[in-house]
Amino acid sequence: MIIIPATPIDIAIIQDLARQSWQHAYKDILSLEQMEYMLSNFYSREVLENQMEEMPNYQYFLLKKDQEFLGFIGVEFHYEENTTKLHRLYLLPQTHGFGYGQLALDFLKNKSLAHGNRRIILNVNKYNSAIKFYEKQGFTIYDEGVFDIGNGFVMDDFLMEWWEK
Repeated sequence: MIIIPATPIDIAIIQDLARQSWQHAYKDILSLEQMEYMLSNFYSREVLENQMEEMPNYQYFLLKKDQEFLGFIGVEFHYEENTTKLHRLYLLPQTHGFGYGQLALDFLKNKSLAHGNRRIILNVNKYNSAIKFYEKQGFTIYDEGVFDIGNGFVMDDFLMEWWEK
């Protein structure tokens, strides 16, 4: 597997990967209406282009094996002092269990350190099985929050962090 930087040319790929992975990850957690609302608001062409072109610390990376895209990472370096924020890490459901998530996080940890960030934070839905995955990778829960995202919807999340020792 390789991890390559994404550009605005790759937006349709990111949108497709998001839709496929979300349908699996959130089918028992979010209503179809909330899923559609979030996908259309968080992954619109305008939002992704703005993040890629106007926010230099916000970067996307694509995970690829052979000629197939397996998932993507969306991160923001220097989100806070000494901190990278992992906004998005999604893999296609058929890729789970092959170690790609761990490789993606190892990549992110190295990139974060190269940017001078020793801490990585993320939000994860309280009912998402990915919590166990992040804990295996050294992340711990440090807080929780309910975040209003509009249209009567909220994100009910744990806040997790990883520190370079």
